[in-house]
Amino acid sequence: MSFVTPDHPGRPREVGPRPPGRPGPGRRIPAPRAGEPVRRRPPLAVAAAVAAAGAALTSWLPVAAVLWLFQLSEGAATVPGAVRAGLAGWLLGHGVPLTTEAGPLGLAPLALTLLAAWRLTRAGVHTSRAIGARGSRSAHRALVAAGAVGIAYATLGVLAALLVTAGGPGVSPVRAGVTLAGFGALAALVGAVRTTGVARSLAERAPRPLRDGIRTGLVAGLLLLAAGAGAAGLAVATGGGDAADLIGAYRTGVAGQAGITLVSLAYAPNVAIWSVSYLLGPGFAVGTDTAVRTSEVAVGALPAVPLVAGLPGGPVDGLGAALLAVPVLAGMMAGWLLARRVLRLAADDKAPPRWAPLLRPAALAGPVAGLLLGAAAAASGGPLGGGRLAEVGPVPWQVAAVATAVTGVGVLLGAATTRVLSRP
Repeated sequence: MSFVTPDHPGRPREVGPRPPGRPGPGRRIPAPRAGEPVRRRPPLAVAAAVAAAGAALTSWLPVAAVLWLFQLSEGAATVPGAVRAGLAGWLLGHGVPLTTEAGPLGLAPLALTLLAAWRLTRAGVHTSRAIGARGSRSAHRALVAAGAVGIAYATLGVLAALLVTAGGPGVSPVRAGVTLAGFGALAALVGAVRTTGVARSLAERAPRPLRDGIRTGLVAGLLLLAAGAGAAGLAVATGGGDAADLIGAYRTGVAGQAGITLVSLAYAPNVAIWSVSYLLGPGFAVGTDTAVRTSEVAVGALPAVPLVAGLPGGPVDGLGAALLAVPVLAGMMAGWLLARRVLRLAADDKAPPRWAPLLRPAALAGPVAGLLLGAAAAASGGPLGGGRLAEVGPVPWQVAAVATAVTGVGVLLGAATTRVLSRP
């Protein structure tokens, strides 16, 4: 017995037992009948162009608004000037260096970089859905969607470089196109593999020790980044009076001071990474022949920006030496989480806990954390002009090497201690 309900005007839809031959769940749906509307999907090029343009617009607007505040404080705010300045800052946020009268400018504000990466991840999601690749578990379709977004984003980068060069800092259109193509394709690929289900498929096929090791290394790296951000925030807050004096010294009015504050916030992730390098030991530079480490602080004349108010005045001593234990503690926390997960899985399988499933991922976690922090250190540095400010930031390979050793030891200690203490 069945009854009908209206599906759309003029056509009833049967609800009840499925007649013979009707496709069930998981079967191919027959072609629409004559007169039924057909849903048309947009072409790949159109979907990628729209998604890339949306990502570029939402990451460019904040930069243009902040730099417009600077121009407004100087009485020189114009729409074309704000557009060009915003495009220059937008390109810098993607790692495209600018050529200025003071020298090359290549220190990317990582807050903008993270915003652009997030929007491009969403562009990969939208493009994958638009071409019907959602849940397909097709690596080919994920790569196609990411590549299309990368090409569209590269085109926007070349156009932005041409507009900036016409009335502002020098930018290489070729460098802008290549950089934004790689940046856009990689970020979009993250969203595409999640939408298509490729990421889940790869995770299911990977051995459990590999999955646990990568997860634990990422956790250790993120914990250390959070500790670095907390230490940097505490240092800036402690020197809040000096930071306020630096902002007030610009005498640019409320709009200009707001712009300076927002620019400082855009570089806050950079400072957090430099703080991690300081905690690990290699430290960072704020100019050629300078060093900021726990063992020494040697700096000369510094740029008048609020963030320099948080620089330490000398080597670590007294209670401050406890900061040196933070990287090891971050690794031990990640090792504790790993041991709890492995022991819980062993209990669920009703198998006796063994050391091998615990020590293998613990040994892999150190290199994973080292790669993460080394890449972050590489992204956080760059020149702030010519002369002595040509070197700013940490040395990536030093950060990667020390992070691998320190977090690796911490993870092993945390995992082994948890395993021993949990024995009945």
